[in-house]
Amino acid sequence: MLTKLGEKCTVLFQKYMPNAFVFAMLLTLLTGLITFAWLEATPIKIIQAWYDGFWSLLEFGMQIVLIIITGFAIALSPLINKGIDKLTNYIKTPRQVYFFVVFLGALLSLVSFGWIVITCVLARELAIRIKGINYPFLVACVYFSGGSWVTGLSSSIPLLLGTDKNYLIEAGVLSEIIPTSYTLGSALNIAIMVLYVIFAPLMIILLIPKTKNIKQLDDMLEDKTEKKELSIKDEALSMNLSYKTISDRLNNGVILQIFIVLMGLTYIIYHFYTNGFQLNFNIMIFIFLIIGLALHKTPMRYVIAMKRSSINISGILYQYPFYAGIMGIMLYTGLGEKLAELLVSVATIKTYPFYAYLTGGMVNFAIPSAGGEFAVVGPSIINAVKEIGAGLPANEVTAMISRASLSIAYGESLSNILQPFYLLLVFPIMGSGIKIQARDVMGYLVIPFIVLFIIQSILVTWMPI
Repeated sequence: MLTKLGEKCTVLFQKYMPNAFVFAMLLTLLTGLITFAWLEATPIKIIQAWYDGFWSLLEFGMQIVLIIITGFAIALSPLINKGIDKLTNYIKTPRQVYFFVVFLGALLSLVSFGWIVITCVLARELAIRIKGINYPFLVACVYFSGGSWVTGLSSSIPLLLGTDKNYLIEAGVLSEIIPTSYTLGSALNIAIMVLYVIFAPLMIILLIPKTKNIKQLDDMLEDKTEKKELSIKDEALSMNLSYKTISDRLNNGVILQIFIVLMGLTYIIYHFYTNGFQLNFNIMIFIFLIIGLALHKTPMRYVIAMKRSSINISGILYQYPFYAGIMGIMLYTGLGEKLAELLVSVATIKTYPFYAYLTGGMVNFAIPSAGGEFAVVGPSIINAVKEIGAGLPANEVTAMISRASLSIAYGESLSNILQPFYLLLVFPIMGSGIKIQARDVMGYLVIPFIVLFIIQSILVTWMPI
């Protein structure tokens, strides 16, 4: 029954869900109309807020681009290819592929959501080597596996709460930091982590489409010779001149690259020594960069790897500004804060976590960035929780704020699987050389969304922190 329902959802998405860029444009107009009708903001104010926000994700967009291409370059290295070769000795059936991709993807995403690119490369290689894989469903599995990031080391909201002199403290919303023992180390977060790492792979097995006319990667490739390209090493050597030159020695020599790698490793050790195990986008990109340089050994090989990794990133470059514009409307017109106030106004000491969870999920469609969304709705929700908990001991109020903040994060992460923003991380790798759109993938994620929504709603409301 579940598989049939999933297939029907897929058909509906294929019929009615537009291209991801069109989705962003429609969402822009919808957000503007809601702002005009609800807040009575003038059209020019809405348009000005849209324009002001349009450029606010440029740094974030470039970070995402670099996460993708540096991670992809690592995955193109000979060492990773050998690892995939070994894995295929143990993974031999489509069912095993689906399970393993979700399981491994969830584990990798606990370190950083940027590591979903490694899952993408592994899944694509498995799809090439193992017959009978429904490729759009496999893409959905990869995308779904990335949801565990919200419980892991790069979860932005818990990291923000634990950062000294964060903007919530400076604004007087919080009086002190909230240690990660209340957030990432809480029983609630561990339960959500288990949900993604253990329950999700098992659930995916039950949702495998049973249709006979599956779309395999080989059938979808526009260029059937894609897999026969030169190895990176051979292509690098082919660029040498017919006689010995200093330039070729520099291009294909290892000495220069060794020094750069040693410099990079020195800084990475220094970073963690001085800051503890603190991850952010910049250090993750830098780590990916240094690892890629080390694995490819020579400058020319790394140049070629990065060139191959950069082929299919155009979607990010032109779509991120539109989502930033939507965020601008939410932020600069007060729509996000108004929505948060509305939802928490009906909350009680028993129901506030659910309303915070619902807020995180709803606002995420307009602000698909956990940090950006929390900046808009977080202060209102935290202030409401402080009012609800007035008179309680300080440690209990801290626990309530932690629960509400985690609930926002979980709602934001889960609703990602119903909107195509972060598919832009997946398609540059999984969609290379084929025609595939968000509508081909999203329908498979409806059932996982419903199941996890029910379970997470129960956990955030009643699970001890």
